[in-house]
Amino acid sequence: MKQSTKNIFKMHGWRIDRAIHNYLYFAYYQPYIKYFLKAGRAVAGTFGDLKLSSTAFKMVFNRYHSKVLAPGDSIKIFSLNQSLALGPDTTERIIPFPYANKIILNEPEFIAVMDCPCRTSKEKHCEPVNVCIAVGRTTAQFWLEHGQKYHARKITQAEALSIIKSGRERGNITTAWFKVATGARTGVICNCCRCCCGGLEATRIARSLKHGKDLFIMIPSGYAVEHHPENCRLCGACEKICFFGAIKKQGQVMTYDREICMGCGLCVEKCKNSARSLSRDFKNLLPLDLDLAKQKLQ
Repeated sequence: MKQSTKNIFKMHGWRIDRAIHNYLYFAYYQPYIKYFLKAGRAVAGTFGDLKLSSTAFKMVFNRYHSKVLAPGDSIKIFSLNQSLALGPDTTERIIPFPYANKIILNEPEFIAVMDCPCRTSKEKHCEPVNVCIAVGRTTAQFWLEHGQKYHARKITQAEALSIIKSGRERGNITTAWFKVATGARTGVICNCCRCCCGGLEATRIARSLKHGKDLFIMIPSGYAVEHHPENCRLCGACEKICFFGAIKKQGQVMTYDREICMGCGLCVEKCKNSARSLSRDFKNLLPLDLDLAKQKLQ
């Protein structure tokens, strides 16, 4: 048995079921995501009018979900030079889920990247695909020892930040993923595109259910967007880049739907006239800012 496999079983302790799930999830990452989404579509198509279907989706979403990261919060994760273990977040202010709600980054300078299962599961997908990042030895070493078919490779913190930066320049948002089967923790950072992201598709499937309007797998960053009209030139760059359709140009006014914005910060980065900025405290959630998390969760 490889050392990384032993570490997975050690992490889960007596929960052998979760350790096996953890192993299967990452060892067969691409088909796992592909058939998970296929099963979701089948449930929605067959049992979409039954409350049981939305209950099933909620159970999954409480155990497997993500938080959008603003640029500054991503930088702090990839600049961490010592292990960090915070949570569980029982206040649900940063991670508003009852099960997978810990911030655990074991040896955060040990980082690996491999092919995105969401992108590679699609026949026509975005490029590049080698953009899923594992932070911390437990997951990253497992990827390196078991993920050769997904082109897993070890990278530095600087290289990880470069992947994040390049992704954002292409219009990708940065997300931190949490899963009970991987220790109820974060450690996987993704560069999500609007056309391939399985998380976004899962949310669309869930919300198509008769009783699924309030279901969500992806939660806001903890920031809102502030508009500074005195600097706005109505160029439309923010509307074009907005991942969630929260910004619209209506005549000579740029409108902003605070309810559907996730606070990813792409519109701020793309605005050449400093007409937009991020402000903290969005929908009563707090950001996954490591400095703030230490204050709230230690």
